[in-house]
Amino acid sequence: MSWILLLLAGLLEVGWAVGLKFTNGFRLPVPTVLTVSAMAASVFLLGLSLKYLPLGTAYPIWTGIGAIGTVAVGMVLFGEPVTAIRLACIGLIVLGIVGLKLAT
Repeated sequence: MSWILLLLAGLLEVGWAVGLKFTNGFRLPVPTVLTVSAMAASVFLLGLSLKYLPLGTAYPIWTGIGAIGTVAVGMVLFGEPVTAIRLACIGLIVLGIVGLKLAT
């Protein structure tokens, strides 16, 4: 269950990171409320997952999910460049996440 909570926390991190783009500097109320809510929910779920997972494993995986998801959304929704070096870096993050999961 802790791993599921951590995955959901990571997905919410993607949501709030992307949501920041739509807040217009926190000037638009609805995107701002949604973004801040996703931030709070993400950190809350991360905290719950830390009851059973080591901090040194859970936190990097949380940030890795957020980083990979945010880069992917940027490429798909915002037309950000899809280059070999960006894909290789994503692959390295994935390898790190898998390694941390296997080490726990």
